[in-house]
This record gives sequence, structure tokens and C-alpha cells, in this order.
Amino acid sequence: MRIQGIEYTELAQRFGTPLYVYDGDLLTRTLAELRAALPPVLEVFYSLKANPNISVLSVLRRAGARAEVCSLAELRTAQQAGTPPQDIIFLGPGKSERELAACLDAGIYAIVCESFDEVDRVESMAAARGLTQRVLLRINPAVSVKGSRLTMGGKPRQFGIDEAQVLDAGHLPSRYQHADIAGVHVYAGTRILDAEVVAKNTAYALELADRIVTATGIRLDAVDIGGGLGVAYFDDEADLEAKAVAEQINPLIEAFAAAHPGTRMIMESGRYLAARAGTYMLRVRYVKESLGERFAVADGGTHHHMAAVGIGSFVKRNFPAVLLSPRGEDEPGDSGESAGETESWNVTGPLCTPNDTLLKHVALPPLRPGDLIGVLRSGAYGPTASPGLFLSHGFPAEVLVMDGQAHIVRVRDEVDDLLRSQRLVISDEEAERR
Repeated sequence: MRIQGIEYTELAQRFGTPLYVYDGDLLTRTLAELRAALPPVLEVFYSLKANPNISVLSVLRRAGARAEVCSLAELRTAQQAGTPPQDIIFLGPGKSERELAACLDAGIYAIVCESFDEVDRVESMAAARGLTQRVLLRINPAVSVKGSRLTMGGKPRQFGIDEAQVLDAGHLPSRYQHADIAGVHVYAGTRILDAEVVAKNTAYALELADRIVTATGIRLDAVDIGGGLGVAYFDDEADLEAKAVAEQINPLIEAFAAAHPGTRMIMESGRYLAARAGTYMLRVRYVKESLGERFAVADGGTHHHMAAVGIGSFVKRNFPAVLLSPRGEDEPGDSGESAGETESWNVTGPLCTPNDTLLKHVALPPLRPGDLIGVLRSGAYGPTASPGLFLSHGFPAEVLVMDGQAHIVRVRDEVDDLLRSQRLVISDEEAERR
């Protein structure tokens, strides 16, 4: 029940709950293992969408990660964390003019365009500034490779330009003088737990890049093969190992690099790098029984950790969870069982909806008010993918443990924080009375 020698109970006492805790050493180690397994030519770009905390990015940047961003705030986060412009790419199907302008002004390595309309927009904005901006075309592949938990290509999507449309587009360099189309991006799926699936996606992306160059005449400064490396959350899953991925894709990467010297090769990774390094801590407020089922009502819930509800799954499955409060060997729970025994519990949050069930029929020791529960593997898609303003609870604090020291890296939302940006409109009559 410790992280780098610090008890979780100590963190809860010091920073309060609910609380996200990130293990900086594990972040660094995960990236180091991935980079050591893959060829040096394949650069790893951290996808901030998984966890945009600036300190999480800073840890990964120091360990060698580049940055893949999808909003103005993420771009500024990458800049403030010290990421060089040449190590930033910007994705997303609906970029605003403000976001595009920020990319142009910052001189980032590439804007990944997801429609020809967007390429036209970059062309006009870059021309107005008298500069040239590198563009990668995101391709919606014509086929989808089975094996990803969420398929991003091979179907009608808002992401990318259909493969056939790009291949039929004609000679692209002659159409653009300021939007320098010089590479492709193919992201076929995410949360992949099979190395062979990663290899099939990689092989398709590399082969497609060659076909697009031949058909359109663009340069190939960079190829982004996506990634989609997953982590195991549920009982029937096993972690994807970096060595297994390397065995499958390294020959493909090395052969392509030999045939295309000077082409930058990019793999994106968000969940794989961050998920296992995070724990969501919540404290039990009340325990009760309803129609034969046990409920632990906690101070945290789905408004902080919507991903743990199993979005995208037809059957509710639980993230791994543990009791973080200490129990003596012979210390009984409220119902008298020994500390080694478990019971079936529903762990719910404070929201006024039955959907706020974080853990359903999970095996935990007998619980009581004040107990701390940790939802593991919660370093990715926690606050960033959750409705933190539901019922005006706000977002939790976040703590990074690095080199045995705990650092607050996001301050908890307080009531005044939630009200500060709101404006009260009153009638003229009420104004006169005041």
C-alpha cells in the first residue's frame, strides 16, 4: 500500500480525497522500456489527450518523448513543458482558426490535416503570413484490421481523408505553395493488446504511404503509424509487452527506414505510457445494504473517472481495485469476517444518478466509513475524459510522486473556483432594490 515508500494513507491525509496519484518513476520506466525495444529511428510521441497534466508530460519529455497535441491548451502545455517546436504535431478533425494560427506562429513540426478543406485553410493562413507549413495527411484506411478495442479506420469517420480520395487527388504539390504536404498519418485503432495486430496496422500504414507518394507526388518527410498500444484492465486481458511488439514491427520499421533514409518515423502512445502509472483514490463515506447488495458510497465517482465505467463495453467490467486502508491480520471488518476474506461490493459516488457506479460487484474486504479504495491503472483518460462539473463537484487534486517525493500537480477545484467564471444577471428592478 505504498508508492515509492510513501503510504497512500499519508497522501490522502496530506492532499485529501478524491485524489489522482501518478508514479513518475513508472512513467519514466515504461517509456524507457518501449524506446529500448523499438528501433531508434522510430520516435515516440506522447498523446496528451490521455493525460494532459503538464508535470506528467514533463516527466515523459525528459525521458525522450515528443508531443502529440489536439487543442490550443495542449499545445501550450507542450510548449511550457519545454517541448521543442520540431517535436510537436497537432491532430484533430475540427481545428479552429485560432489553433491553426498558434501552430503556424509556433513553427511546430507538422499539422496533421484531416480533410482537404483543412489543407486549404492552412494554405491560406500560411500564405497570409508569408511562410510554409509542413502538413501530414491523415488517411482513413480502406480496410480495418480486427483486434483493436476501438477501430478508428475502415469506416465512415470524421477522422482523416478516405484512402481512395487521396489516391485519386492527383498531383498535390502543384496545388499548394504554402501547405507543404510532406507525409502521412494512419491511425487504425486503439487499445490493441495483440502484437500481431500492431504489426498488421504498421505494415498497412507503411505500404499505403508508398502508394500515396506514387499517386500524388508528395515528399515523405514523415510517416506516423499511429500506435494504439493498449494495457490490460479486465480479468480476461493480458498486457501488451514492448518486446513482443518489437519482435513484430522492428523488421518492418528497419526495412522502411533503409528504403527511405531521412524520413521521420513516428509512433504515438498515450494510454500505454500513462495508464499503469496512475491510481484514483477515493474514501468511503457510507456503507449500506439494499435488497441484498452491499453499497459503499464514496467521495469520488464517475465524474472523475468515467473511463472506469467501461465506456464502449456492453457489459460493465471493473478496473482493478484494492483496499488501501491498512488492516491487521486478525482485524475484522464490520461484519466480523477476517481481514483476508472478501465480499461483493458496489462502489458508488456522490452523484444523483444510478449510473454513478464506479465498481460493480467487485471483490473487496469488508468496507467501513473512512476506508480508502484505489482504482488502479487510472493514469490515462481519468479527469480528461470525465464530466467533472456534473453536480458542480469540480475536478480532484492530482499528485505526482517523483524520486520519493510527492508533489501537488493540480490543485483541487473549490466552490469559489467553480463560481468565479460565472456571471449573475439580475433584472433592472432587482438592481434598483440593491
